[in-house]
Formats: sequence, C-alpha cells, structure tokens
Amino acid sequence: METFDYIIIGAGSAGCVLANRLSENPSLNILLIEAGGSDKHPYIQAPAGFLKTFDNLRFNWCYQTKEGEGVGGRKIFFPRGKVLGGSSSISGHLYVRGQSMDFDHWAELGNQGWSYKEVLPYFIKSEDRSTGKDVYHGVRGPQHVSDVLERHPLCELFVQGAQDLGVRVNPDYNGESQEGVSYYQRTILNGRRHSAATAFLDPIRNRANLRIITGALVERLTFEGKQVKGVVFQKNQRTEEVRAGKEILLSAGSINSPKLLQLSGVGNAEFLRNLGIEVIHDLKGVGEGFQDHYAIRVANRVKGLQTLNERGRGISLIWEILKWFATGKGLLAFSPASVGAFIRSTPELSRPDLQFVFTPASYSETEGAVGELNPFPGMTCGVWQMRPESRGHVRICSKDPKENPEIQPNYLTEEVDRQAVVSGLKWCRKFLQTKALEPYTAEETLPGGAVQSDDEILDYAARKGATVYHPVSSCRMGTDPEAVVDQELKVKGLQGLRVVDASVMPSMVSANTNAATLMIAEKAADLILGKSLEPAEL
Repeated sequence: METFDYIIIGAGSAGCVLANRLSENPSLNILLIEAGGSDKHPYIQAPAGFLKTFDNLRFNWCYQTKEGEGVGGRKIFFPRGKVLGGSSSISGHLYVRGQSMDFDHWAELGNQGWSYKEVLPYFIKSEDRSTGKDVYHGVRGPQHVSDVLERHPLCELFVQGAQDLGVRVNPDYNGESQEGVSYYQRTILNGRRHSAATAFLDPIRNRANLRIITGALVERLTFEGKQVKGVVFQKNQRTEEVRAGKEILLSAGSINSPKLLQLSGVGNAEFLRNLGIEVIHDLKGVGEGFQDHYAIRVANRVKGLQTLNERGRGISLIWEILKWFATGKGLLAFSPASVGAFIRSTPELSRPDLQFVFTPASYSETEGAVGELNPFPGMTCGVWQMRPESRGHVRICSKDPKENPEIQPNYLTEEVDRQAVVSGLKWCRKFLQTKALEPYTAEETLPGGAVQSDDEILDYAARKGATVYHPVSSCRMGTDPEAVVDQELKVKGLQGLRVVDASVMPSMVSANTNAATLMIAEKAADLILGKSLEPAEL
C-alpha cells in the first residue's frame, strides 16, 4: 500500500492550489486524486464554452436539488465541476472577492486569522492582475485576472444608464469598495479560460514529488480510532487504498466533502446509524448550514443594434470559431457576463446586498440559468441576493458512494430573501429601461409585462429562478458546537484531517465564490506548512 505525506481529495480550485504550494517543498510527497478527467477540451478552453459544459456529464456531476418549498416544489439542476480544475473549469470566469466585512464577520465569529486584513495578502499572493500591482492586487501569481477587452455598445449604455440612476462607476470592485457599476474582472488569459488547473497545476505537473490520479472515485476515508489513515477509491473498476503519513486534505467541494465525511462515518451519529454506517465520530454539523446564491433574470428583445445572439448562429458562428482559434478574440472569448453592479436593495442598508450581471445576449426560457441563445437580438440582466439567510443541507441517501446526495438549499424560505429577490427584479427592470437603453428595447421577453405586482414577481422568481453555482458552508468553520472545522481547518475531534474548500466558509461571501476559495487554499497551505503572511496595512 503506497504512502504519501499529503493526500488531496479533489482537483478543483482548492485542490489545485494545495498541490502547487505543498509540492514546492521537494521533501514532501503529494498525491492529488480527482474523480473527473482532463480539462484539455475546446469547450473548457473557450470562455463561451461554458454553455456546452453546463450539463455535460463528461465535465460535470450534473446534480439536482431536492424539491424546495420556496421554489414551488421544483427540483433545480445543480452543476458542479467533475474535471481537473473542478468548477473553475466550467464556471462563468468572474473574479469577485467579496466585501471586507464578509471576512471581518468570519473573525468576529471566533475564527482568528480570517479577518480581511489577514486574508487580503493571500488574495494578492495568488493573483496575476493584468492592470498591475497595487495595495489590493498582485502580479506574477499563478491566477491571471484580466479585464473585459471587447466592450459591446449595449454594455457601455448599461453603464451610462446605471449612472443616470445614481449608481457610481467603480473602477475596481475588488479594491477599496465594492459598491457601484463595473466591468467584471475575469479569469481569462489571451481569450482562453484560465482555470485553477491551468494556473496552478499545469506549470508543476512534472514535479517528481507530485502524483495526479484522475478518473478515481473516492469511496471513503479509513481511520484508526480518531486518526485518519487512508483513502479508498475506485479506478478502472478496481478498488485501491493509499495511506497518508501526515494529513488528508479534503477538497472535494461543498457537495462532495460533506458526502465523503458522512460515507466515512463522520457526521450526525443518529443519521448515519439509520443508514447502516459505522459511526467514527459524531459531528452533527457535517452537511448542515448549506447556502447558495439564487438568481432570476429579466430579458429584453433588442432593436437597432447587433447582439451576441446574431453572432452565435449560422455562418457568423463559424467565423467566430475560426477567429477565436486564430486570435483568441471574438464571440467565444466572451464570458457569460460582461458588466456588473453591486447596490443596496434599500437605502438604509450599510452595504450592498444585491449583485447584478448584464450581457448583450438573451437565452431561451428555461427552469435554469442557462438556455440556448434566442433566435432574435436580446440583452439580459440577472440578479441575486449576496448574503441569503436561507440555509439547508447536504446529506447522503445511502452507503453507496455512487449515489448522489440530497442537496437542499432551501432557497427563498426566509422572508428577507424573498423581499430581496423582488427588489432585485425591480432593479433589473430599472437598469434595462434607462434613457440610454430605451431606444434599443423592443419589448420585455422575461418575465414579460404581465408580471407586475410583488406577488407576481415572487411567483416568477420561485418558478424560474436557479442556482448561481456558489454552494458554501456545508463543513462550516467556527467555534460553536455545530462547526465542523476549526480556524486551522482541522476537522474537530479527529487527527490528520482537514477540509479545504468553499464548504468551510462560515457564511456566504458577497461575491462569486471562486476567488475566496483560492484564498482559502492559499492560506491553508501556509497553515499546513507552519507559515503565515503578515496582515495587510490599509
């Protein structure tokens, strides 16, 4: 049985960072295990290929949520990356860190070392910002972060209209303040996706002390008492086991990390016994407190301007494909959103609670966030509440590691979340009905003019909203009895096991979650190696 110093489970954003940073020490022997396969495919490399990976089982776990009370009893399609790079290989590319108060709140909950000034150096460490270095940004880090290069006329008009509504232009929402309207910063380099696998794994794949196994489904962890010892996985229909000399690092994501803990006998003891699983450690918080962002959208038919819809059809699409292969530019280099806004749903709030995305394209009506491009010109504005109060759970349904777990986000079950989604849709309409955009608007196609009252808006949100792919908090860090890991990300009550991914977030960040996940893994690597960066001086 082979033994490695550190075994990393999951080659998503966090796992790729850990593999890179830990293998910098040539005296350490590292194993990285991934259930998915290679990320070398045009659908992944082309930013617009997001549409083709959304429900592709080759790259995606293609989960579904459990029926939800707040969403009209619907199951909601729930994509998660199953490929090198994890969800960073199928995501919408947006690089959004969150607000300083998000991380200060983590520290206020008792998680020492996780305040904004203490985590900012780790954001900076991982970053290669195309606009250069400053107090908030880094250069020459592995993860490239670039600006939108092709500024579509509708995007410029959206920004102008937002200003007319009193929303200030913010040149850097990842800087001193998040509030305002901005072009998004993206993990794209030379017109191609720059995932965590591209950034952190590709440059170091040939290190002699790093081994990467793909196509391997981890079934469970093994223990001797409260000490984790090994990993049992299946590859090519063979069951294998490897041992860890120092630690096992669980970076399987907010769905599969709690799933693997529960399959291994770590979780709510009564729940596990009812499934016939031997209890290794009673830890009631595993899989509980789960959160996700929930989005709705407004779409308008466009007149008088070409949108991405026309460029994505027929001969035009062939030309755009050839252009991207030759130059890295054009339609295929577009991310799903170009412009964003961060505003307060009500003036009395101290900081923004709504995040918007705008794109000069529209998609077919679907009970999900992504459909096919409409056959007519269009534009879309989507919105979600950044800090939802609704919480749910992730729970296995049986002892079978191949069976999908029950995913219940409990979207829109809290009144504050329902109020925010209604306010958000009204703001989407305001943004799309400004004097700047009015000359180019033919009609509203989603949700349509018949949806006007608050009750009608909420009903539309319940019937047509979808995940924004930002699951967190299912293995929450904290000092309370329900917390799963401590401030060093060690699983409470066990030895030799840490969780390092978005599942450890004590609460949702006011942002897309990939940037914060990279930061968590950067900081975790230093915690493991006994190092630390000095807090930022702001």
